Amino acid sequence: MRTLGIIMAGGKGERLYPLTKERSKPAVPFGGKYRIVDFVLSNFINSGIYSNYVLVQYMSQSLIEYLRSTWNLGGITKDHFITVVPPQMRLGEMWYRGTADAVKQNLNLITDYKPDLVAIFGADHIYRMDIRQMIDFHLASKADVSVSAITVPLKQASRFGTIVVDAKNRVSAFEEKPKNPKPLPNDPHSVYASMGNYIFTYDALVKVLHEESGETAALDFGKTILPNILKRYRVFAYNFDEQLLPGVKPYEEKNYWRDVGTLETFWQTHMDLLGAKPKLDLNNKQWPIQDARKTTAPAKIIESNLQDCMVADGCFICQSSLKRCILANDVVVHEKCQLEDCIIMDACEIKAGSRLKKVIMDRYNTIEAKTVIGHNPDQDAQRYYIDPDGIVVIPRGISKWQ
Repeated sequence: MRTLGIIMAGGKGERLYPLTKERSKPAVPFGGKYRIVDFVLSNFINSGIYSNYVLVQYMSQSLIEYLRSTWNLGGITKDHFITVVPPQMRLGEMWYRGTADAVKQNLNLITDYKPDLVAIFGADHIYRMDIRQMIDFHLASKADVSVSAITVPLKQASRFGTIVVDAKNRVSAFEEKPKNPKPLPNDPHSVYASMGNYIFTYDALVKVLHEESGETAALDFGKTILPNILKRYRVFAYNFDEQLLPGVKPYEEKNYWRDVGTLETFWQTHMDLLGAKPKLDLNNKQWPIQDARKTTAPAKIIESNLQDCMVADGCFICQSSLKRCILANDVVVHEKCQLEDCIIMDACEIKAGSRLKKVIMDRYNTIEAKTVIGHNPDQDAQRYYIDPDGIVVIPRGISKWQ
């Protein structure tokens, strides 16, 4: 089966502001060494899908530069590529108006590739997925379209776009944040929630995009297209909970998946990486997440106390105390600092005697000596952005290397 990947990486990520002040959501750094987009791209490459177009739109320069330096797969064969595609405006002078519209505007690229299947995935979730297992389900079901779905408790259904299925997982309805959700046929306490990942047979995709080509303001697969085609096409839900991923540890949350769409979930997902038994263990040799391979020196820690921390290359920590923190590359923490529940991104410097608690610090920031952040909300509110959950966010600084 010849499969083409289409990765939707144009998201604004407005609820992650100010981390998305100068970049799109998929380009936001994550987990000390990665960007959010690395997770979906790693899933495609680990699944043996090497032909991928990444559709970008808002604030795309940071993402384009990152993909160029980190994900350069060209040159092996003509079918090994990760190519960035900005809006081409082939159908008129307009931006992408939704996921389906973005695919339609690039239908020429898909047709030129001549795929049997087209895998259309979002770029802004943290998870590991063997897409081959979803493809096997798609073929076994003789589906025109398959939608990946996670099982969520019935009482949480109102937070998601849910999928109504029959006993064979054929989709009969989509419900957007339902108040009275219909449970799964074999589990009265659960519903399927859409993960926003789709596999189309090529012929069905072309037909659907021609049939549903109205002047809709937002031509979107989840909201407008799929609910309209259920009677005419075989649409099935793939149960992500059933995947068997290699290398997963017994203590990890089974088939971990998070939408890091808010600052609170972004921070909490980082905390899920920590501890002796993390919910998502990034150390999986059989399903690695690709990162920006930097030529940085090893981390150096002098006379410090670190509890439940992740420290990336190039960090220097001297005579300080860190608890439940994630430090990206080249972070410097000077003497007598105390950091707790913090996410510190690349090339930040925290000078002596500073105290930080529940802080997300974007790249290239310097914190002056004896600065206190996260301990006095009223004081912090005058200088920084504070999330409703009390997380203090410091926007991106200016690179010293520019």
